[in-house]
Amino acid sequence: MAFMAFNRLIAGAVTLAAAACAYGIVAYIALPSAWTRYEHHKRLAGLPMVTQTKQGIPGDPLNVGLAGTKDDVICAMHAAGWYPADPITLRSSLRLIGSVLLDRPYPDAPVSELFYQGRREDLAFERPDGRGANRRHHVRFWEVSNPGEEGRAVWLGAATFDRSIGLSHYTAQATHHIAPNIDAERDQLAEDLKNARVADAVYAVSGIGPMLKARNGEGDVYSTDGKIIISRLVKACTQRLDAVRTRENPAIGRARNVWKTLMQFLADTLLRHRAEN
Repeated sequence: MAFMAFNRLIAGAVTLAAAACAYGIVAYIALPSAWTRYEHHKRLAGLPMVTQTKQGIPGDPLNVGLAGTKDDVICAMHAAGWYPADPITLRSSLRLIGSVLLDRPYPDAPVSELFYQGRREDLAFERPDGRGANRRHHVRFWEVSNPGEEGRAVWLGAATFDRSIGLSHYTAQATHHIAPNIDAERDQLAEDLKNARVADAVYAVSGIGPMLKARNGEGDVYSTDGKIIISRLVKACTQRLDAVRTRENPAIGRARNVWKTLMQFLADTLLRHRAEN
């Protein structure tokens, strides 16, 4: 009897030691290495993935990207039906107000400034949705790497849909309110470039990570899977391609994204449970 108890004790100790060893390998070796950026642009690792307002409030997350020169970007966006936004001046501001109040077309209306790494957007584009400027698709871009991994400049941007005019939840200033599904805007921009046949490859890199209920710089709620979709542009719009190649990330990167989604879901579930009790 004592011998059997001793064997069970030994077996339990071995099992515990094996579990501790497995935990150490997973928690301190496997998972940390999985967070290394096994993706197409390693130079993006460590960069912030959220913009800021002039007041330093976290703004819209980065969710789109382009690979190409500034001329490539301007030419491609024009081909895809997006207008460059006017600079903010007294004249453009009055014209924007008139567009909203009188439902007049203003396809290149100005957009408010956002900041990334201390500087405002390098380029901004929009595509109207209706007549007035109260509803529109829009995106701001910052050049973040020149050259990038492929020897071409990389531009990261924040694409959102302005659904209405209202007051900021944080500052009470007049502003556009965005639709919560920012992934739809990200995917639509990539699709516009594809339909214009000015992108030869599309791929995803990690962005802010999964967010089920976050808020931007005006207090608007948004949700996202946290990925950035990058379109590699044809050079100087010199050709139109009928097929766009989709480049997949390595399996370890996809597994990491599943892990992030699971952890975010568990955290949100725990917060809801605590709030209900």
